[in-house]
Amino acid sequence: MIKSIYDTKYLKGDIMGGLVAGVVALPLALAFGVQSGLGAIAGLYGAIAVGILAALFGGTPTQASGPTGPMTVVSAALVANAIEVTGSLQDAMGIIILSFLIGGALQVVFGLINIAGYIKYFPYPVISGFMSGVGLIIVILQIFPFVGLDSPKSTLKVIMDLPRLFADFNWQALALGGLTIIIYFLFPKVTKAIPSALVALIAVSVFAYFIKWDVPIIGEIPSGLPSLQLEGLFSVESSSYFMVLEYGMVLAVLGSIDSLLTSVIADNMTKTKHNSNRELVGQGIGNMAAALIGGIPGAGATKGTVVNINSGGRTRLSGALHGAFLLAVLLGLSSLAAYIPLAVLAGILIPIGFKIIDKKGLKHLKIVPRADAIVLLVVLLWTTFGSLIQAVGIGVTLAALLFMKRASDIGEKGMQVGTLAGFDGEKPWQDETEFYRQFKDKIYIKHLYGSLFFGFTSHFQEQVKSIGEEIRVLIIRMDRVPYVDQSGIYAMENAILDLTLKGTKVIITGLQEQPKDLLTSIGIIPDLVPEEQVFERAGESFNWITKELSP
Repeated sequence: MIKSIYDTKYLKGDIMGGLVAGVVALPLALAFGVQSGLGAIAGLYGAIAVGILAALFGGTPTQASGPTGPMTVVSAALVANAIEVTGSLQDAMGIIILSFLIGGALQVVFGLINIAGYIKYFPYPVISGFMSGVGLIIVILQIFPFVGLDSPKSTLKVIMDLPRLFADFNWQALALGGLTIIIYFLFPKVTKAIPSALVALIAVSVFAYFIKWDVPIIGEIPSGLPSLQLEGLFSVESSSYFMVLEYGMVLAVLGSIDSLLTSVIADNMTKTKHNSNRELVGQGIGNMAAALIGGIPGAGATKGTVVNINSGGRTRLSGALHGAFLLAVLLGLSSLAAYIPLAVLAGILIPIGFKIIDKKGLKHLKIVPRADAIVLLVVLLWTTFGSLIQAVGIGVTLAALLFMKRASDIGEKGMQVGTLAGFDGEKPWQDETEFYRQFKDKIYIKHLYGSLFFGFTSHFQEQVKSIGEEIRVLIIRMDRVPYVDQSGIYAMENAILDLTLKGTKVIITGLQEQPKDLLTSIGIIPDLVPEEQVFERAGESFNWITKELSP
């Protein structure tokens, strides 16, 4: 009976995975709670609610969910704006909780109406610019807490207030923050069995407690089970409805993207396939519950998910146990967390902020098409120093307008845009017929037409992933591809890397000037596809493949 519900062979791995993921999540939950402006306890409440419920109702069995950097940055912006409107945090709680609740509810709706199928069309430069902006916000807003000072609530105000940083800094807090960062980076060289963030949190906090340094600390944290936070929920004034809907929508979209990206990582590690729509429903339920108990919203956490899988987690029980572990910490150790210095949390968040920054996208700014680079930079700067909500809208609009211009230019030349075909329904081209007949059980040919752009990359990756283990060579014919954008080039890179790891050789033929320059600049040629596997014409590649496949 029990085996029909749960296969006990996974029990040991699930318990270990859940516990390790919970240990990783603890310092992050406290730090993200403080950064949100609602306090460490809000981060812990959110990690518990989202961690347990998203695991039970979501569509990715090995996903560990909780507060994440991007969701916390949006939450912090909401808290700051709501306080500005109402005058105090207490008066703003109705707006904040309702926004979190709406965000979760919208995620449930997204899952029910298959919005997951459209989220994948977000252009890479928009996501990259937004994530890098979020990383910079986390770093900038932790500069003042790192030296023991209260931080302004916006990045612009931090920059303007920098003179105070040098005049009033607390050297003791600076020492604790610096020691935290040192342990964070050096402890993994000793062992990776224990998360360095947790070691840094405990070691430096204990050190600070015993030497009695005068530094700001978290302060009192409520103990026991959380209570429902309904006060003020139904007294939100109509003038604030637009803010509620605006932030609710951004939290829903961002949480969905964040979670589904982590789900793809989990799929690649476990060789399984997640249910995108169910995942959004589970995340939405978790975020609604977090809102009702005063917790900040969350999403699929990449680091927690990876350590869960690596530690043996294979079913949704592992994710639920990760949340249950945090609940046990809340019930038993919350009083001790009150003594954690804020500089220690800043020392944990600053490296995390830098990790969120998309270094790959920034490194390739001079290489990728200029339009993509402009979109990425505009979104990054607008996210960091302007409105997160406007940044995404402006980025998507810019990307769409630039694509329409490129599509129009290609259309004038009679080119077809965004179509992919292989031998799943399409006949071989005339120059391939005889060769394909000879090796059809060992080769696969992909024909690409028109631009490989952000709206097309997901379809390309899905078709390449469908290639079986028995296929020894994939030929990608790009004779009719005049243009590849940043999303397209990274989709190709990921697909080719997956095939290479499976032992499938990749041949590229017919490269035109722009795609060839980009593939070479990024390093796909020759790092992933050696130059001897790149041919000007398909016929030339057939001779090489014949020798490769001959007994």
